[in-house]
Amino acid sequence: MCHSTDSRPPAPPVQGEVASHEQFELTAADGNRLMAYRAEPAEPNGRGMVILPDVRGLHPFYRDLAVRFAEAGFRTIAIDYFGRTAGIGDRGDDFDFMTHVNQIAHDGVRADVKAATAELGGGPVFTTGFCMGGALSWQHAAEGNGLSGGIGFYGALRFIEEPKSGPGAPLLLLRGGADNVSTPEEFAAYEAALDRVGTEHETHLYEGAPHSFFDRTYGEWAEVCQDAWRQILSFTERHS
Repeated sequence: MCHSTDSRPPAPPVQGEVASHEQFELTAADGNRLMAYRAEPAEPNGRGMVILPDVRGLHPFYRDLAVRFAEAGFRTIAIDYFGRTAGIGDRGDDFDFMTHVNQIAHDGVRADVKAATAELGGGPVFTTGFCMGGALSWQHAAEGNGLSGGIGFYGALRFIEEPKSGPGAPLLLLRGGADNVSTPEEFAAYEAALDRVGTEHETHLYEGAPHSFFDRTYGEWAEVCQDAWRQILSFTERHS
């Protein structure tokens, strides 16, 4: 897994007030009921964000991250992947997540992301994800799906296929130089595939940074975390 129950996301460079945040249920077009977490900024920046967690699903790191994005002005919804196989319930330390990860279907994730996008209402909507979720964020944005862009942290490319058509929405790839979840060769092949189909993408590789570096408990990577936030804010502003 990427972030543990005790992990917490770093704060954005500029923190505004959060008007509200709550857990709630979404219903996808295929009838799936899924757990989600919403955070609303007091002063919206006009952009929406859908958060795609790591293999653990909707656990505390991602609820807190939704609040962090709301502090940065984004209307935000973090989703859980496992409504179809695990129902609506807690994703605590004893949750057998890999049993359910192995049952994830891309059509189901796509439907859940679309439900969250619709719930956010109008305006540009982006996805951001971590590890498995980072790769899924890139995939769904590369397909278009009405998204304005897809952001991924240390994406695990084994969970997705190379794009066969395009161009899709622009992608932001945030990578740790010491991360081995996906190899440099795998990333080179993936970026070459994006080039072939004409999908705009940019990569920021943080030398020496480990997998899961986006964590406020990793003091040595505090500046890297702040730069990642700056890249997100710039990317979403440019593509809105």
